[in-house]
Amino acid sequence: MATLVVVGASTMFGLAWLTLLMMPALVVVQVLATRVGVLSGRDLQRAVRDGYGRVVSVLFLVSVLAVNVVTVAADVAAGAAAIGLLVGVDSRWLVPGFAAGVLALLLWGKYDEVERVLKLVMLGLLAYGLAAILARPDWLAVARGSLVPAVPFTREHLAGMLAILGTTLTSYMYVWQTVEQVEEPCSRRELRYREFDGLVGGGLAAVIFWCILVASGATLGAHHQHVDTAEQAAQALRPLAGPLAGAVFAGGLLASAIIAVPVIMASGGYVTASAFGWPRGLSRTPRQAPRFYAVVVVQALAGVALAMAGIGPIRLLFAASLIGGVATPLGLVLLVLAAGNPKLVGPSRIHVGLRVAGWVIAALVATVTVIFLAQRVHLLPG
Repeated sequence: MATLVVVGASTMFGLAWLTLLMMPALVVVQVLATRVGVLSGRDLQRAVRDGYGRVVSVLFLVSVLAVNVVTVAADVAAGAAAIGLLVGVDSRWLVPGFAAGVLALLLWGKYDEVERVLKLVMLGLLAYGLAAILARPDWLAVARGSLVPAVPFTREHLAGMLAILGTTLTSYMYVWQTVEQVEEPCSRRELRYREFDGLVGGGLAAVIFWCILVASGATLGAHHQHVDTAEQAAQALRPLAGPLAGAVFAGGLLASAIIAVPVIMASGGYVTASAFGWPRGLSRTPRQAPRFYAVVVVQALAGVALAMAGIGPIRLLFAASLIGGVATPLGLVLLVLAAGNPKLVGPSRIHVGLRVAGWVIAALVATVTVIFLAQRVHLLPG
């Protein structure tokens, strides 16, 4: 979520239209993932392994874990920083404690208990809507940025676009969606209800992203203040939008970290265990699935080490989003391929219109990635 703070600070409302465009994109990806999970009875990693072989499976695994480790580090640091802001203490030494708390939830909580905690914490994300109102933006400029797409081909805007795409369409999001269908099996008759959940979740996520961008663009962006840490963001927000805005920002940041970290670490465990055929699942105990939980713990330790290396959590999140944007096209392509594979989803393949939409989204992310990388190696001006 803090990625949007960086984008808003650097582009103001220039990419607000992209956050709204993510609403149908998220819905398409979530519905595809739901159908693949329900109809195939497999999480995405297992579907890739069964449908396309171990080599492709391992490539997908590497792409997921590369994003996961950096994102875990960033979100652990962001969660600790949010707690530090709310209680007024140095956040540096809160990082191990925050990671330990998330690990305890995953190691000793069953799948349904973890899911209930995450759904409850999601209410905290509503704080970002309040932050957008407290920021008192120029609503005419917001409307223009939200409804009139503009893509100046500058490094700043392309990096912002890739970061938004990497944040919203990151692989652990749709991997987790397939995992949920396997952990809580449903009949084809109940599939519509699962799809509706995905539709609501995708729409709500896009609205939250838009609110974060508006709040940061109206404050940090309007005053040309770039931030590297959560503390800097909150301190910059206080004089610009009032002390409540800083507290609201910290609350939203904490909620997003609590939601993201267990999902990321669990998804890393699932994709690794699925790739190698190990026993897996939060419904199992650590004794029943030791290697699955070992991957979860290793991700946490690597994330804590990186988080305590002195890199600002917001910049870490932004870097993770860029890495995610580069790795995302592979995952999206494999998701759409699995959706059209009768060996995986059965003879009644997922509707061609939905699969075409998935291909369009994958092509969009791939195009932005190629242009961004071409600019970085000076093949294109920017």
